[in-house]
Amino acid sequence: MGYVKERVAYLKGLAAGMNINESTNEGKLFKEIIEVLDDIANSVADIEEVQEHLEEQVDTIDEDLGEVERLLYDDCDCDCGCEEEDFIAEIQCPHCHEIVELTEDMLDTEEDSFKCTACGKDIIVEWDCDCDECHDESDEI
Repeated sequence: MGYVKERVAYLKGLAAGMNINESTNEGKLFKEIIEVLDDIANSVADIEEVQEHLEEQVDTIDEDLGEVERLLYDDCDCDCGCEEEDFIAEIQCPHCHEIVELTEDMLDTEEDSFKCTACGKDIIVEWDCDCDECHDESDEI
């Protein structure tokens, strides 16, 4: 951060040591150039300070976002799919009132009933669907 300011301070000292006459056109020009460089060096220092502050804020936001993602998605980093839920729907058992999670395996069967995982009694499922694939052509006549 201080490198540019150090260089400008060196130029100021060099100009003072050279006894540049500020009453000449060249002296006035050198003095103004050094002042502009000093202003630029101060602006760069301010920008670097703001940038460091923003970098800290971005790091904090990144950490917070990572925590939110972990809580929201509950990912394990193994990419094995072990965190994926394998149920498709939830149904409340009419007998014990527990929630039963239906999996793809349960839906692949041709039966309209499933065993409750809590009480073991059959749960009869009536599928109500409006899609064309679920209706026979003879039903539409």
